Amino acid sequence: MAKIEGYTCSCCGQYHEELPRSYGNPAPVYYYYFGPEEREDKFELDDDLCVMEKEHFFIRGCIEVPILGTDEHLIWGVWVSLSEANFNRVKEYWDKQELLELMFGWLSTELSIYPDTVNLKAMIHFRPDGIRPFIELEPTDHPLAVEFRNGITLDRVKEIAEYYCVNQHN
Repeated sequence: MAKIEGYTCSCCGQYHEELPRSYGNPAPVYYYYFGPEEREDKFELDDDLCVMEKEHFFIRGCIEVPILGTDEHLIWGVWVSLSEANFNRVKEYWDKQELLELMFGWLSTELSIYPDTVNLKAMIHFRPDGIRPFIELEPTDHPLAVEFRNGITLDRVKEIAEYYCVNQHN
């Protein structure tokens, strides 16, 4: 298996010791539809759970895309919707998530490097020991779902890193 090493970024021209392999979003996409003052009234948000307007429920999880030729994954930290009943079950079993069964949700995170990712169908797989849930995407022809199924190359991982470097500095 290939070892993932650092790279020279074409965006900033600097050598980075590590190739970024994890990207996260601090809140569901809908959080950003509101101004900072409105967010306080409309959202209950922590690192893992979110309630919007007391009627929309979300959990944070990980889409893990295999990096071809390695034992590594590119990890997208994303938010997925839950029904109120499932949200309540998650809260009830928070410390014993491995007892929770598979749950359905809609992807609620915009990953700007892909065409619209909001509302892709997803299944939530709960894991033990406080590890964030594994998010499985429905097998469709959406580019994110294809990469999730088939994996990505190291060149693609570098392309993603450079895309986010460029957009972070603009």
